[in-house]
Amino acid sequence: MERVICLAIGYVFGLFQTSYIYGKIKHVDIREYGSGNAGTTNAMRVLGKKAGIITYIGDCLKAILAGVLIWFIFRCQLSRSSDYVLMLRIYGGLGVILGHNFPFYMGFKGGKGIAASSGVIFGLGDFKIILLSLILFTSVTVISKYVSLGSLVFMGIFLIEFIGFNELGILGFKNNIHITGNERIEVYIVVFIIVALAYIKHSANIKRLIAGNERKIGQKKEEV
Repeated sequence: MERVICLAIGYVFGLFQTSYIYGKIKHVDIREYGSGNAGTTNAMRVLGKKAGIITYIGDCLKAILAGVLIWFIFRCQLSRSSDYVLMLRIYGGLGVILGHNFPFYMGFKGGKGIAASSGVIFGLGDFKIILLSLILFTSVTVISKYVSLGSLVFMGIFLIEFIGFNELGILGFKNNIHITGNERIEVYIVVFIIVALAYIKHSANIKRLIAGNERKIGQKKEEV
C-alpha cells in the first residue's frame, strides 16, 4: 500500500506540466508545434531558450520535491529504515515520470521524462552518479549535436552506475547509495523500469538516429 501511495504522490507531482503551462501563458499549445512533445527540448525549439530552461527546472524540481515529501512522510513519521525510504522515494520518482509522460488531463500525452528522471537522480544525492551522468550527457550531446542521444546515454549510464556503485558499496567500497536489505532487488527493478520508460518514449528518436535523419541542435526541420 505504501508503494501505491508513493506512486500516487509522484503521479500528482508529475501532472505539473511546465512547458504546457508556460505555453498556455504565451497563448501557445506546445503539443501543436514542433515535435508535439511537452518537454524541455520542444519547449526550447518552439518557445526559445528561456522556455527550455524554465521547463527543465520545473520538471526536474517536481521530482525532487516529491522525493522530499515522501522522505518526510515515511522517515519522520513512521521511522522506516533508510533502505525502505529510499525504495519508496524511487517509487515516487517513477510516479512523477508516469504523471509527466501520461497526464490524464492532456489525453495521456505528455513529455518523455528525461528532465523528471534527472530530478529523481539528483534527489538521490550521490554526487558521483550525478557528476558522471552529467559529464557523459554533455559530452555526447555537444559532440553528436543530438539531444536525444545524450539523453539516452544519460539514462543508460545511470542504470549502470546505480547498480554498479551499490554493488561496490556492498563489497566495502565507499558509496552514498548503499542498499543491502530486502529492498535491493526491488529497487533495481524500479530503476530499470524508469530507464526503460525513457527508451520506450524515445523509440521514434532511436529509429531516426539509426536512419540518420534525427534533428541536430540548431538544425531546422526542413534541413532533416
